[in-house]
Amino acid sequence: MPADEMNWMSGYSFAVGILYVLPAVIGFLRFHRRRWAILMLTLSLGWTVVGWIVALIWSISGRR
Repeated sequence: MPADEMNWMSGYSFAVGILYVLPAVIGFLRFHRRRWAILMLTLSLGWTVVGWIVALIWSISGRR
């Protein structure tokens, strides 16, 4: 594989990885009281679109 293609692929993979854990990151940055549960939901069901959306909504809602 050419070096340019490898750089593009690694950048894409990094961006997808950051988006995948975004609900957990938001939960931890907001000191959400259920941040560990949000992390577990993200890791277990984040690969489904529905699970990821539920985790994202949960991380931005509720009290700290």
